[in-house]
Amino acid sequence: MIKYMKYIMLSALIMLLGCDQSEKPISELENPELVTIAFFDALYNEKNIKKAASVCSPKLARIILSYKSPQAVGRHLFNMSFDKVEISPDDSGVKVREQFKESANITVFFDGTYLDDKIKDVKRLSVIQQDDKWVIDKILKDPF
Repeated sequence: MIKYMKYIMLSALIMLLGCDQSEKPISELENPELVTIAFFDALYNEKNIKKAASVCSPKLARIILSYKSPQAVGRHLFNMSFDKVEISPDDSGVKVREQFKESANITVFFDGTYLDDKIKDVKRLSVIQQDDKWVIDKILKDPF
């Protein structure tokens, strides 16, 4: 019985250590891929336009906030609408990005649903470093 208790306590400790209680705001993320994913997650899953605009350049943030709702931003700027979506970055270009430490073009894959229809899409964004933070600068043309 004591042997099993050791395993249970060890498992509980690992789970507690694995939980990060201090989640960083998306403006403080150090990786441009994570900033891009957090931007789209705020826009499509959290439906929080201010949080999405907080990681954009001033010009893009003004454009995004002018739409007043995350649904309008998704519909007009990205031509995408989702009820729920999973967002993942393209990991194939990470080594190329590391050569250009000031800017990056991030490709993002979307797999979600809208009105019970399954939707897959791809978008590209230009991300730059300003004041040691990554910000989304431009929406690039559709890669396909």
